[in-house]
Amino acid sequence: MAKSLEFETLLYEVEDGVVTLTLNRPERRNSFTRQMAGELQQAWSAIKSDPEVVCAILTGAGDQALCSGMDIADVASGEARKGGSMKREDVPWFKLTAVQNRCWKPVITAVNGMVVGGGLHFIADADIIVCADHASFFDTHVKVGLIAGIEPVGLTRRIPLEAVLRMALLGGSERMNAQRALELGLVGEVLPLAELMPRARELAGMISQHSPTALARSKQVIWESLDRGLDEGIDEAWNAIVEHADHPDLVEGSVAYVEKRKPRWAPYTG
Repeated sequence: MAKSLEFETLLYEVEDGVVTLTLNRPERRNSFTRQMAGELQQAWSAIKSDPEVVCAILTGAGDQALCSGMDIADVASGEARKGGSMKREDVPWFKLTAVQNRCWKPVITAVNGMVVGGGLHFIADADIIVCADHASFFDTHVKVGLIAGIEPVGLTRRIPLEAVLRMALLGGSERMNAQRALELGLVGEVLPLAELMPRARELAGMISQHSPTALARSKQVIWESLDRGLDEGIDEAWNAIVEHADHPDLVEGSVAYVEKRKPRWAPYTG
């Protein structure tokens, strides 16, 4: 049975263990505001704690943009700087994505149009990316005198340094198209727009068949290994494997295979 949560800037619907989370400001090309940033924190918290949710699909409303970055109107009004603190932990723009909110349930990002500036957070932190063939990627920070910093630093973990610097330093004068993004490994698949969400749902359906705990812990050790050296990353992965040895899904998976039935996985709300 489908269910939903109500937000002003997001659409949130759960069906068959999958949340579809849609940035819903198409009239502003799904740019984010302070309000959207707060609602995204609430959404990722709900996804993390909902035992029925195994994975999520993130996309944008309409066919123009996944996200065009921070809404300039929010900046001009002073709303973006409300509160005055510039400490990283207090700035809402650092809690936009699942990874930033330490939500370890898998996320498929369905890129339905352009991704600009701050919207690149959703690309840098995605687990699996499917992309419409008309999508493009660019960063306009330096064009308006801002530092292209956080999003490009995240992207260096996904694509070659020259490609990141090209995007950051050209300031949107040149845009990376979907095919080039595929060639660089920034996205995993490029599809006609009409096939984008069906493919995302197909992938989500495959993921949601598996142990929610094993999925989340696998994602966590993989992402956190990027912040460590190889040996330390492998040590942390081994610690997670040892911890998982007492989890009921470990036995359930084997028993279900022997009995030739679908596993009855325990829910994950970590």
